[in-house]
This record gives sequence, C-alpha cells and structure tokens, in this order.
Amino acid sequence: MRSGNPALKESTFLDLGSGSIVRGADGAMTLNGTVNKTGFLLLLAVATATFAWSQVSTPSGIVGAAPYMWGGLIGGLVLALVTVFKKEWAPVTAPAYALVEGLFLGAISAMFNHLYEGIVMQAVLLTFGTLFAMLFAYRSGLVRATENFKMGVFAATGGIMLVYLASMVAGFFGVQVPMIHESGLIGIGFSLFVVVIAALNLVLDFDFIESGVEHGAPKYMEWYGAFGIMVTLVWLYVEFLRLLAKLQSRD
Repeated sequence: MRSGNPALKESTFLDLGSGSIVRGADGAMTLNGTVNKTGFLLLLAVATATFAWSQVSTPSGIVGAAPYMWGGLIGGLVLALVTVFKKEWAPVTAPAYALVEGLFLGAISAMFNHLYEGIVMQAVLLTFGTLFAMLFAYRSGLVRATENFKMGVFAATGGIMLVYLASMVAGFFGVQVPMIHESGLIGIGFSLFVVVIAALNLVLDFDFIESGVEHGAPKYMEWYGAFGIMVTLVWLYVEFLRLLAKLQSRD
C-alpha cells in the first residue's frame, strides 16, 4: 500500500492481470504535469469556494449554507468514488470534484468564520504551510516513506475513518461519541493526532506520485495524482478548522 489515502495506492498504476504498467498512447506521467494539474484543481476549488462563501455569508449571519455544504459534500463523494473506480476519467472527474468540493469548503468555511472570526485564514495558512513542510521533508530525505512507515500511517488513517463512521452512524440515533468532538483536552488531543496523520498522508502521496513517474504511468494519471493530493488537502484543511475551533472555544 503506497498511501493511506484510498485514492492513491500502489495497484493504481498496475494492470492487475499482467502486473505490468499500463501506458497510454498520449505519453507518460510527469512530475511537472502533476504539479501543474494540482495547482489548477486548487484554483477551481478556490473559485467555487469564494462563490459559495459570497452566497451564504451576510452581515447578519449565515443564510442558505446547507444546499452548498451538503450538495458539495455528497457530490464530491460521488465524483471521488467515480474517479477511484474509473481512473481514466480523471481528466474530467478530477476538475469536477474540485469544483463541487469548493462549494462545500466555501459554505463550511463561512460557517466556521461566522462563529470564530479569522479562523479560516489561519486554517488556510496552516494547510499550505503543512503541504510545503511535508514536501520539503520528503524531498530532503528527512522523512522517508519506508514500508513500516506506510503501514503505520495506513493503519492510523483506517482507524480514524472507522471512528468517524461510527460517530456518524451513532449520530443518526441521537448518540454522540463522547469527548473526541468536544473542546476538552481529549478532544483537542484527538484533533492534533488526526492533523498529524493527515499531514503524514501527504508524504505517502508524494511517494506514490513519484513512483508513478518513475514507472512511466499513463498521462491521465497526472490528473489522478492531483486528485489524490486534493483529497488529502481537503481533509487536512477541515481538520485544521475543527482543531482551531476547539482551541478558540476554550478562550
């Protein structure tokens, strides 16, 4: 397993029938191409996030955020699943995912900013600061994606997803998982742990993309690699919002 991110795993680059790399007729995946496409997806997400923010944020408060938030969340989930199972569609589905996910991010950011003014800019700076810090750590060799490292991060990521799933299911029955969503020391500690795991997933994502470039993966995998980075960045940003909200609610 190359990454804890379910969108980015080693078998993605392989033809499971023959065990050989599947190359497209339009060339091979490159690192610069993946970086450029990641930047493009970020611009798309920022554009729709700005639009959603402008629609729901008013001087008197937040109005009509639910359609943008839930529409973006559900639409993003559907497009993510389509992209994972139809990787060759990534040149179309990855930009669509970024556009739809931007609506979710804009709405939820406006809600958090209404409750805790200034929190969004802090979360944005922390997210991109973490991205570049992890990239530097990976490129300089300070952090190496060894097999044990990968398995540890993958196991921790799976555990977090199970906790969130259990919390969601319990919420349907009016039951709240105690402490981890609260602003106490345990809740803050849990959020810090999740942020660290999300950041470590970036290292594994870089390793996954570099592996695809080295093996000459098909050109459309640049879009798929950019999509995978977007998935992790969205997760990291939302977790920073949650952590900062918990910290500010203690003041």
